[in-house]
Amino acid sequence: MSYNLLKGKRGIIFGALNEQSIAWKVAERAVEEGAKITLSNTPIAVRMGTVNALAEQLNSEVIAADATSVEDLENVFKRSMEVLGGKIDFVLHSIGMSPNVRKRRTYDDLDYNMLGTTLDISAVSFHKMIQSAKKLDAINENGSILALSYIAAQRTFFGYNDMADAKALLESIARSFGYIYGREKNVRINTISQSPTITTAGQGVKGMDKLYDFANRMSPLGNASADECADYCIVMFSDLTKKVTMQNLYHDGGFSNIGMSLRAMTTYEKGISDEYKDENGKIIYG
Repeated sequence: MSYNLLKGKRGIIFGALNEQSIAWKVAERAVEEGAKITLSNTPIAVRMGTVNALAEQLNSEVIAADATSVEDLENVFKRSMEVLGGKIDFVLHSIGMSPNVRKRRTYDDLDYNMLGTTLDISAVSFHKMIQSAKKLDAINENGSILALSYIAAQRTFFGYNDMADAKALLESIARSFGYIYGREKNVRINTISQSPTITTAGQGVKGMDKLYDFANRMSPLGNASADECADYCIVMFSDLTKKVTMQNLYHDGGFSNIGMSLRAMTTYEKGISDEYKDENGKIIYG
């Protein structure tokens, strides 16, 4: 159902790759809510993915760009303003990649060149994006800029590796730039800490399927889906949240405030082997 929350607004969605992508879902919902948008991803992603099909579906233009290139990002904003007919009202940063994760490097054996790449693609690109937009005066007053994060930015999650560092930096950029852009142009900048979501990027994290199941059992409302995340993004792009900025907003079914749930404890107990039980079958807690 559409509520026309974004009627007359213009937006840019970075990172839509395929139908699994949260960015893909956000793009569909934004247009459904009355917005006009452009789409952007890397040249290779545009060639290898199905974003052109999404663009055709939404009557949108795809602007290929390397998100680590200031020149490319400036072109995205300039071309978007030209195509959409004015300044931009909302932007989504849904970009992340770690060569260390892909190469199965552990956190105590990182390749530092790869770490630099992880940070540049997954976090510094957000700063470059915002800085480019600000210098071009490309965002309307009361505009909204969002990036997708994860709770590993603030808690330790085995296997998330240097992406945790990248997400922590991403959230810091939202706070620091949120102050500056808010003070000068009333532009909001926030991050959304989403539940584990089965996407192409997420599948690169070792044990993602187990993490997804664990989080779902822990969360009183269960994991938030990509479609539900898209709904949340739409609200954050809308005029209903004009005074929300510099925040990391948890969208995780309550996972971030749970220590242990009954469902998770029950599953844990079933998995305890006999060596951790006494002669009466009761668990010996360490």
